[in-house]
Amino acid sequence: MDRLLADPEATDALGAELAASLKPGDLVLLLGDLGAGKTALARAIIRTLAGDADLDVPSPTFALVQPYDTPKGAVLHADLYRLGDPREVDELGLLDNPAAIVLVEWPERAPELFDTAKLIVSLAIPPNGEGRTATLERR
Repeated sequence: MDRLLADPEATDALGAELAASLKPGDLVLLLGDLGAGKTALARAIIRTLAGDADLDVPSPTFALVQPYDTPKGAVLHADLYRLGDPREVDELGLLDNPAAIVLVEWPERAPELFDTAKLIVSLAIPPNGEGRTATLERR
């Protein structure tokens, strides 16, 4: 399924929609180039899951993994951009809690994650540079 996200509000709406469909144990992969909106979409999902539109959701680029406690349970937001070796993902403990909802940016750095993903969201900047396109693949 493809969607045009014309503005930040459309990204927030998609995040809320996706959050409503997520279940404990779901692994969501967020693909896209720098600036495509991966963190913005993850932020919208996490804020919806937490029930807090003002929740501070920093990019996990330097921490690698940011944990959140939400009414739907544990949520982990990971950014694998800085991983040097795919084997390093095991040290992050992303899949240690089978009940956690896990959102992963730059999953290409750990290809084995694609085998267990429940949802893959590919974000792109259209040629005209306006908005974003989101392609959703449910598994």
